[in-house]
Order: sequence, then structure tokens, then C-alpha cells
Amino acid sequence: MLFPSISFLNWFLPLTVLAYFLAPGRGKNIVLLLASLVFYFWGEPVYIVVMLLSAFSGWLHALLIDRRRCAGRPGAKALLTSCIAVSVGALLIFKYSDFFITNVNAVTGAHIPLTGLVMPIGISFYTFQILSYAVDVYRGEAEVQKNPLNFFMYVTLFPQLIAGPIVRYQTVQGELERRRHGLEEAACGVRRFCLGLGKKVLIANTLAQLGEAAGEPTVLLYWLKSLAFTLQIYFDFSGYSDMAIGLGRIFGFHFCENFDYPYISQSISEFWRRWHMSLGTWFRDYVYIPLGGNRVSKLKWFRNVLVVWLLTGFWHGAQWNFIVWGLMFALLLLLEKSGFGELLRSAPAAMRSVYVLFFVNLSFVIFNAADMPRAVTAIRCMFGLGTSGVADTQSLYLLRSYGFTLLLAAVLSTPLMKKLAERLRSMRWGDALLCAFEPLGCIALLALVTGCVVDGSFNPFLYFRF
Repeated sequence: MLFPSISFLNWFLPLTVLAYFLAPGRGKNIVLLLASLVFYFWGEPVYIVVMLLSAFSGWLHALLIDRRRCAGRPGAKALLTSCIAVSVGALLIFKYSDFFITNVNAVTGAHIPLTGLVMPIGISFYTFQILSYAVDVYRGEAEVQKNPLNFFMYVTLFPQLIAGPIVRYQTVQGELERRRHGLEEAACGVRRFCLGLGKKVLIANTLAQLGEAAGEPTVLLYWLKSLAFTLQIYFDFSGYSDMAIGLGRIFGFHFCENFDYPYISQSISEFWRRWHMSLGTWFRDYVYIPLGGNRVSKLKWFRNVLVVWLLTGFWHGAQWNFIVWGLMFALLLLLEKSGFGELLRSAPAAMRSVYVLFFVNLSFVIFNAADMPRAVTAIRCMFGLGTSGVADTQSLYLLRSYGFTLLLAAVLSTPLMKKLAERLRSMRWGDALLCAFEPLGCIALLALVTGCVVDGSFNPFLYFRF
């Protein structure tokens, strides 16, 4: 079930909110758990079993780890290893088995049949949440959750289940037991949800249509398609993160922010501090720092960076282009930590911005390609190799048709509108004006989005494949 769908907006969400606020005390958690299971079952009637077994494994392992650790008895590390093996094993089987089989067949000439398994929706996200919980309990950084219903609700919570952000147990452990509810919190959540809904349906979906456009291979066409995808993936994913954070707020949860205007970054390092922040901090805390971080020899530090970014790329998909995408960022980050970083910091701000946007755009060409040969072809065409010219009638028509959308998306990907709103609030009547118009704006946005959803069937979501 997609958030921007009639079934979710008109039926599932209103009924869930009504049942939740009518439920007494601890009954609210049961309502959320049942609603989350229905939400997931709607799209994954078979693989819901995989999710529940993974959640049960994480809960049971953490309980045993905590007992061993608190009693000072050996075996906690072995139990953690077992938990990691079960969770990562499920991820490897369902997401990566055919990738490994295909490559073994290509290298050895074998004919091992592919499994044909379909990847369960959200498995990359809930696996990381279970792993972080087990590790935090092992480290003594999180209290063990003895109530299985509360833990299952944490893992299956529908606002962030299918597309994140990756919610760490430490962030919400208090709110699993006791949450504050109020009109102000709910209103804030509704505003955030409507904002994310607009970003996804009105901007990301429109840009996706440009990305799917066909025509003669011209330089202009390939640049338009690459820019469209770079903006689309931001509005698509950050829009879903906004919706998740907003829904969480309605139900009393405060999820972490996931995006902080990454396209205004002045370096690749800064870009990754602003893009998909929950994933970046997860790899930092559970892979990079345990490997030694930067407090090791230079050679081992290079290894640590390469391992983290190899895994980051591989997390996004079982294809070589994702691995190349991750390693490309690893090399750029290593360059920025060398003498090139000093040179970059001394460059004008505009030049630093162009540098970041150029390589980020190039990286998303690799990211978006079906495979590496097609990624190479697209990059060659962007630079005039193997094209039929700089532009033609079709590519110029696309530029005229989508030029305003691209420009609007570029402006909205910066904090300009946020700063204008803050400036308006500081004026004498500005705050009252915004308070009066915000509800009307949300209603208008919701009506417009609903109209678009009813009218059109083109509603892709990029991060379902991860």
C-alpha cells in the first residue's frame, strides 16, 4: 500500500487514526501493531512471515543477550553473532542470492539455477533496525524490550516500515511505553505529512515522467533525464521521509530527520551528512567506528572507508552499478581527506557547489541505470559521445515542457522557502497570517494530490526496490 493512494488516504489512515485515539491506554500499541500488520499484509501477504520471524529472532536474541550480560555470564557475544547471522542471512537469501548465483555462473561457466525469490518490501530497513537494537542491547546502550508486542510494533510500525527513516530503538524506546498526544502535535504531523505528499506526487512523479521520456540520443536529452532523476530521487525519498515523520508525530513518535537540503552542500562529505542521514549514521556507528574509524593507520583507514561505501552501495541493490556508485563516493571522500580537500576549501563557494552537484548528478546516472554498460552509455551520451547531436526537436520540446518543473524543483530543494517563512513569522502579522493560511494550504494540497492520484496511474516509488 502506497501512502499516496486512495486506499491509504481515504480508508486506511482515517480508520487507523480513529481507532488509535478511541483506544484506551496500552490499547493504542495494539491498534498500531494490528494496523501495521494489515498495512504490510496488503502488499506482502506471504513475506509478512519473514518480517515477523526476523522480529521474533531479534527480540528473543536481545532478551538472552541482556540476561547473559547482566549476570556476567559468557555467551552474549555468541548470541549477538547468532542474531546477526539470522537477520543478515534472511537479507542475503531474499535480496542477494540471485546476484551471487549469476556472478558465480558468469565466472565459472556453471549453470546453477536462479532462486527467483522476490525481495520482501522494506527488508533492508527493518533488518537494520533489528540489528541496531541487538547491538545496542549488547553494548548496554539500550534497555531490553521485554514486551514482545511493543518490540513487534517497533519493527513493523507502518509509517517508517517500507522506506525509513531507519529508526534506532534508542530514539523511541521511551515512546514505545509512554507517548504524549495533543492537538498541536497532531497538527504538526498533518502539516509534515501533507508537505511530503506534495513533494512525492506533484514534483517527484512529474519529474519521473521526464526521466521516462524517449527520443533520439542527444546531449540535451541525456542531461535532462539525469537532472530529472537527481531531483526526483530527492523529492521521492525525502517526501516519503516527511510523510513518515509526520505520521509518527500524529501517533506520538518523534522520528529522526533524514534529509537536510543536501543539494546545497559544499563538499561530498557535507552531502553525506545531509543525505539519508539515518543510513549514514547507522553505517558510522555499526560498521565504521567498530572497524576503528580514522583512529587507525592510514592503510586501515582507507580499508574502513572502502568497506563502508562498498556496503552502502550494496545495501541499495544487488547490482554492480550500486557497488560502483558506492565506491565512487568512497574515492571522492578519500580525495577530500587528502590534499585535494585543502584545495577545495580554498575555492569559491559557487565552484564548490558546482563540483558537488556535478559528481552527485553523475553518481545518480550510475545509480539509476539498469546495469553498468547502460550507465556507461548514458554518461558517454551526456558528453557527446555516441549521440545524434547536441539537441533535436524532441529534446527541445521536453526542455520547454519540463523546464519550469526542473527550475521549481531546484529552488524547492534549497532552504529558500523555509527562510522566507521564518522571515515572515518574524514580522508583526506574519505569524498570525501563516497560522491562518497553513490549514487552508494543507487542505488545498491534499485535494490537489488526491485529484492527481485519482486521475493518474503513474505513481512510482524508487526506494521500494531497496
